[in-house]
Amino acid sequence: MRADRPKQYLSLGSLTLLERSVQCLLADARVARVFVVVARDDTLAPSLALPGRCEILFAGGATRAQTVRNGLRAVQGIAAGDDWVLVHDAARPCLEPAELAALIDGGGGDEHGGLLALPVSDTVKRERAGRVAQTVERDGLWRALTPQFFRVDVLARALEQDTEAATITDESAAVERLGLHPRLIAGAPGNIKVTTAPDLLLAEAILRQQGRW
Repeated sequence: MRADRPKQYLSLGSLTLLERSVQCLLADARVARVFVVVARDDTLAPSLALPGRCEILFAGGATRAQTVRNGLRAVQGIAAGDDWVLVHDAARPCLEPAELAALIDGGGGDEHGGLLALPVSDTVKRERAGRVAQTVERDGLWRALTPQFFRVDVLARALEQDTEAATITDESAAVERLGLHPRLIAGAPGNIKVTTAPDLLLAEAILRQQGRW
């Protein structure tokens, strides 16, 4: 991003990316609490304007998997093992209420849990040394989004196994290592992850189209 702060604290209109992403989760009344897990030495989080149903946890780890694992450890005694937990990227501010509702409705009825995802529509190439090594068959391929939705005890058990594994790039990957098969819930193309500076402009356009700017 070439910014002077982590991207989740960049402004997107009058709010930060993180504040908007939290708002997305709170759009569904079934979300009882939101825990924002940040680095232990984070100095920007206390300045966030978060609703009362939110709590900041200074428990972040070196990786996504470690951060989610530490967050689950921190809420022991608050969240029961058979409660459901949504894990959402702080840099996904355009999650629509209908997407979230579909995930809770669909994933919450499946003991394997679920995640928002999009079928791959582009032709996919595997690269080697800067050249095409293979055209990958795209039938059955989906692109994982967030939130991802699991029982607390299932996700905690999955992440306690090995948060160093290179294959654990999202919560579903960890749960899959338990032999489970999370349900794919179709998300919306507008549920983008802000990764580069132009993505901020795209997110603004999406939010304006959604009437949430």
